Amino acid sequence: MSKLLCYTRKPIDNILYDPRLAYSMHLALQEGELFRPLNHNSGVLFALATENADGSLNPMSLKAPWVFRLKDGGYGVAAVRICGDGEDDDSSRGSILLWTTQDLVVYRELGLLRLGEQYVDWVKICYDQKRSCYVLCWGERNGSCYRALYPQTLLEGDLRDCEPLLNYIVDPDSDESMPGGFLRTENDDLLRETGNIEGVVPHCVVDIEEQETWYLRRKLLPPVSTGVEVPKEVEVSLGENLGSEQRRELARQALRKQKAIVRYSDGTFCKKSIDWDLERVDLSQKGSQVVSGKIYRPSFPFPVAFNRADPCVTRWNGKYYFIATNDADNNHTLYIREADTLEGLTQAEEILLLDSSTYEGIGGLLWAPEFHEIEGRLYIFHAATPEPFFEEESHIMALREGGNPACREDWSAPRKIVKMDGSDLCEAGKTISLDMTCFFWEGDYYVIWSQRQFLPKDLGAWLYIAKLDAREPWKLASEPIVLSKPDYGWGNNHTFVEEGPFALPVGDRLYVTFSAAAVDTSYVVSYLVTERGSDLLCRDSWRKNNYPILTSRSVEGEYGTGHNAYVEDEDGNIWNTYHARPGTDGVRSSGIRRVHFDIDRDPVLDMTEEMDLREAFRQVKTKLVIR
Repeated sequence: MSKLLCYTRKPIDNILYDPRLAYSMHLALQEGELFRPLNHNSGVLFALATENADGSLNPMSLKAPWVFRLKDGGYGVAAVRICGDGEDDDSSRGSILLWTTQDLVVYRELGLLRLGEQYVDWVKICYDQKRSCYVLCWGERNGSCYRALYPQTLLEGDLRDCEPLLNYIVDPDSDESMPGGFLRTENDDLLRETGNIEGVVPHCVVDIEEQETWYLRRKLLPPVSTGVEVPKEVEVSLGENLGSEQRRELARQALRKQKAIVRYSDGTFCKKSIDWDLERVDLSQKGSQVVSGKIYRPSFPFPVAFNRADPCVTRWNGKYYFIATNDADNNHTLYIREADTLEGLTQAEEILLLDSSTYEGIGGLLWAPEFHEIEGRLYIFHAATPEPFFEEESHIMALREGGNPACREDWSAPRKIVKMDGSDLCEAGKTISLDMTCFFWEGDYYVIWSQRQFLPKDLGAWLYIAKLDAREPWKLASEPIVLSKPDYGWGNNHTFVEEGPFALPVGDRLYVTFSAAAVDTSYVVSYLVTERGSDLLCRDSWRKNNYPILTSRSVEGEYGTGHNAYVEDEDGNIWNTYHARPGTDGVRSSGIRRVHFDIDRDPVLDMTEEMDLREAFRQVKTKLVIR
């Protein structure tokens, strides 16, 4: 058995760690006499916002989380719901909030269980095997302590219909208040020894199985390379009548097919190319010789481009192209870079592609350009406005047949994205649209974008989805559907925003990562995921991850990470292009990092180059056998 600490954190400030981040459930695993925080000491469980009749949201947080085992396996979590920044939530008065989870990573919020009339300060729950019921104990603001027995079906139905089997007041100092002296446990001493974790406010320690510990380590700790495997020998047949250059090329081709397998601490692996050194190998004689090589690890020191936000990279006709929002001139131009390799983009010349004075209706705020291929033709989706911010809308540009992406004249004039009937996607002056992305899935093209209503009431930025007409890709092929709202504390932090979606197909699953919160240090990335065969236009077909997977705490020195896109290289590796700030007051700047996939094939965006492949593992050798 291992010990798992459940805690919240003390807020720091509005730059480093806000109340809406701190007032969430955090987890740490015991290592020796100390606890090691998981997920970069960031929350893994957040309370959902409540929704008003007009669609606006009331941000919510939680306090005093308590983890307990369910009767049939898995865990439950109970907590007191509070308003987003820590104030009392009157709608939760006398109630507790409940979740279930099978693995302490993915959670399902069940709703409120009403216990009484007074504010609840804390709650503790366990399942009593002898009585076949759940035992709840809670404390109220006035100091009263209660004990109640609930049926074993407590977490299986509508909590509003659940009544206690027995309910009475108890002495909070009594060991009999819960089975086994629940209020005074052997873990109390551990709770007092958790000061090694920054900002920790401990609430409970629970014993978990070794397999559960193994899983949490692999899901909530960043993976690091642990070793490398290469073929012990490589055979190549070299004809006697071949010249030296032909022999060298055949040997190079045989070696190039061999990949290094890099193993990681999360139990996964990745195949990487190797640059072999044939200069010291005598290829004129048959037999075997030792060949040295170095595993290829592209280097992208952050930032790869200052004042470039919302970056996107694509491969087109054997070349790489980079484009991004230009913060250096207040978003009035879009520049493109072209290179033969992904690394080459970092030093490539910038070529002006679009400005805010060439076309009528394109007067400024050129935002979030993205490359997308639709039926073999290359397009750029971006946002633009005639002039005012409140008229920002999604547009599309097409590359002419046989055109050069780096040639401005080869792109069509921007065209506004419209609904099925040709009407505007948004009502100018009241609602804006931006960050539109496009993807192909199970025979159809889809677009997802961020849309924000400002009048008559600011509802925040929501994600919408619709099918796209591939023959006329400036036109939707279905009615827009609300896909997601900023209903977690990390999404409504400083402002109510979800934006920057981008699709990432992984086998039979489709991930859509998106950014949330304000474009300051609170900016984060999380994801929605659905399965093959699901109706993408049904909101219930998608699961939103409860916590962000890329934050200001993920990689040292990178703040406000977000608005990412993906590109696949010639070896099949997926690369994440994103922006972050080099310092809390730094400008938005672009970064590139490889996307790792964990044991569940979920994307991992916080694995740095050194973690991806330690320098000590890069030098490899094999035996080249010449026949």
